[in-house]
Amino acid sequence: MIIVGIIGVCVVLAVLAFFLPRLSRHPERGTQRTLGAGSRAGGKAPGILGRIFSKPFRSSSKAVGRSGSAGRRTRGRMPF
Repeated sequence: MIIVGIIGVCVVLAVLAFFLPRLSRHPERGTQRTLGAGSRAGGKAPGILGRIFSKPFRSSSKAVGRSGSAGRRTRGRMPF
């Protein structure tokens, strides 16, 4: 269920970044801040469990950043 939520957030951010590139940065940063908090909390587990628990949050944060930048990059390539 969480995977579907992250995919949904990425799609919404990509569309928002395409149509409103300047206004998409605030939601993107807020989402990355939330995922970063989850990664830091998961990383407090001892040993290898810390890396295992924080990895989904790190990869989700990367995906959110990539989708936002892809939307802005695509908008920049459009002729209008």
